[in-house]
Amino acid sequence: MRLLLAEDNQELAHWLEKALVQSGFAVDCVFDGQSADHLLQNEGYAVAVLDIEMPRLDGLAVLQRLRQRGQSLPVLLLTARSSVADRVRGLNHGADDYLAKPFELEELDARLRALVRRSEGQLQETQCLGELSWHDGGYFELQGRPLSLTPREQALLTVLMYRRRRPVARQQLFEQIFSLSDEASPESIEIYVHRLRKKLQPGNVRIITIRGLGYLLECSDELA
Repeated sequence: MRLLLAEDNQELAHWLEKALVQSGFAVDCVFDGQSADHLLQNEGYAVAVLDIEMPRLDGLAVLQRLRQRGQSLPVLLLTARSSVADRVRGLNHGADDYLAKPFELEELDARLRALVRRSEGQLQETQCLGELSWHDGGYFELQGRPLSLTPREQALLTVLMYRRRRPVARQQLFEQIFSLSDEASPESIEIYVHRLRKKLQPGNVRIITIRGLGYLLECSDELA
């Protein structure tokens, strides 16, 4: 899943970017509000993390512009301010969640996954399709056993799981699992789909290609 991270503390931003990539996110990282606003207008994301205190536009201004454009993208605000008044102000500007610094990475990861899950209409913490299950901690199991995946494979399978039984176009998958800094093309999606198909073979879930529409995750037993 592709994520926008806007944080003016570059050391913190790079640390968060590295950790979130390891958790299966594709991360575009910027250090000021104007850059964040530009990307939010021109790129597609599953969720955005905005620091409130940024140069050129603060996080609340970026959020306000986002909502004025009618974009419903889930947004989590990061801030050193922890008072109730500050939290209420952020939520009133249209934030979906609020996390005060310092925070634990595990909490940020869990909150982000919950936001994406809700935005996709998936309310349960564990998503299941046949013998494949995805847990809100960010890991997959097949036939009750952990499924070993690279971060990129995990990101692709997560998108397909959220939108199971609905085809997802190759370009859409590419935009959700690669960041702007990645040197890749939409054709590379086929490589990851091929790897996932092999790893899913022991179970009853498969990835099929629907010509002209994209890739679909389905349970083979449901078709019998």
